[in-house]
Amino acid sequence: MRKILIAAVAIVGVSGCTNLERSRDLANPDIRPEVTAAQVCSNCHGIDGNSISPNFPKLAGQKEAYIIAQLEGFRSHQRSDPAGYEYMWGISRSLNDAQIKGLAEYFSTQLPQPNVSVTAQQIAAGRKIFEQGIPEKETAPCFACHGPLAEGLGAFPRLAGQHQDYLVKQLHVFQETEGRPGTPMKQITHLLSHDDMVNVAGYLQAFPDAQ
Repeated sequence: MRKILIAAVAIVGVSGCTNLERSRDLANPDIRPEVTAAQVCSNCHGIDGNSISPNFPKLAGQKEAYIIAQLEGFRSHQRSDPAGYEYMWGISRSLNDAQIKGLAEYFSTQLPQPNVSVTAQQIAAGRKIFEQGIPEKETAPCFACHGPLAEGLGAFPRLAGQHQDYLVKQLHVFQETEGRPGTPMKQITHLLSHDDMVNVAGYLQAFPDAQ
């Protein structure tokens, strides 16, 4: 009988270890960030942060500080754009600060993969906005905050290689709603046309092929 109990305990112990490596329990702080990334985040963002669907942003190589800020915004419901609350409020509500930092570190160290190119006309028009802005529309050049290679600076996100459709949707959120508070983007985007958004987003998607 004693041998049976020992064997049962051993099986439970092994099972518990295995489950920790395959767990989707976001409320368990013992789950390693890379496990959460593989078991949960990968469904939308890809296991290495290189999402395929333009509905979901690429996270590979994203600035750690930016990812932390967004996850905290989702968790506190400060970020209330439709895609944010639909997909991320529930996922982020149980994450503690250490888990958020761990996920941010994981995705920030992943290698970004090039995205699909766009038309030469969009690249040319988008490059001009990125590098020069649109002075007559009070639009500052994007590189001033996001870096000359769109790699991101501090709390400002990496944009290089991001999905065009995702960027356009977010630009409209900045321009038309209060769903993304705490950034200067509402002022920057307030006079942009939809075509302006499509062009600069296309240029950013094509990075670095647009060079």
